[in-house]
Amino acid sequence: MRLLVLGGTHHVGRAFVEAALARGDDVTTVTRGLTGTAVEGAEARHADRLDPGALRTALGDDEWDAVVDTWSAEPVAVQTSARLLRGRAGHYTYISSCSVYTWPIAVGSDEGAPVVEGDPASTDASDYAAAKRGGELAALAEFGGDVAIARAGLILGPYEMVGRMPFWLKRIAAGGRVPAPGPHERPLQYVDCRDIADWVLGSRPVGTFNMVSEPGHTTIGALLDEVRTVTGSDAELVWLDPAAVEAAGVQPWTELPIWVPPTGELAGLHALDTSAARAAGLHCRPMPETVADTWAWLQREGLPERPTNRGGGPMDAAAEARLWAAHDAATSTTPTTTTTTT
Repeated sequence: MRLLVLGGTHHVGRAFVEAALARGDDVTTVTRGLTGTAVEGAEARHADRLDPGALRTALGDDEWDAVVDTWSAEPVAVQTSARLLRGRAGHYTYISSCSVYTWPIAVGSDEGAPVVEGDPASTDASDYAAAKRGGELAALAEFGGDVAIARAGLILGPYEMVGRMPFWLKRIAAGGRVPAPGPHERPLQYVDCRDIADWVLGSRPVGTFNMVSEPGHTTIGALLDEVRTVTGSDAELVWLDPAAVEAAGVQPWTELPIWVPPTGELAGLHALDTSAARAAGLHCRPMPETVADTWAWLQREGLPERPTNRGGGPMDAAAEARLWAAHDAATSTTPTTTTTTT
């Protein structure tokens, strides 16, 4: 088929381009041409999507079978794109985010859970959740054909820009004692960027979907153990109680990427209902494959520049020191006095 990827040089977009080319599809990308990695074999066109005239010129009069839009900033860019492509493509997938659900996300939430307000014509990108919701509304209102709203959960795999898996790969590869947030059997829920591409290209789903694995696809313990194996590290993983993490003031999800405590307001991030996506054909590859391929990519290309609209980054040495202090305080005991009778 003829595929248009609005994006296509970073993370999910790049995974779509590579998967489509491997299928034998004819792929066109539209990017600014300033960052990212262009994939050989795709026709690269360039435009600032916030400039309607430039985008109109880049698209020309062409038609496509399907469109994939990975935009995460000002919703007006999605509105313009969907409007220009109305009647010129058969299917439009907008890669949204589970961040659109109102906070805190309840454990077991499906696609009917309450969402934040969004404006499809907004030129404001400062609120990531509102921007993604605005993009959803824009695609649904303007395209006029089959639309998939793919609300991604945690996205891992090669080309990751946020640096979640790369953080653990680099930290564990460095060796020594590594603070590992527990419990070891804490279930995780995520999706490999390549599984998103395979699903959308193969199924062309229509509707709104929580696009992430089943809860418990793996655990934090299995993931970090696999990271140690893949990197060939002799690191010692020291498992920390969630209470020690809280006492240290180190933030789950951001400073301690991927992980959130098993209870509390963050718990829903690893406990979404994904039955709709699975029924529509979403399949998630084994965790060791994601870890190994991400490590291989990171060694080959290095970590790309981190986006500015994703909050704070992974923990630094000072945060790790606070974790050790909290862990040591929690595990220290008063020495027992032994009396010897003669």
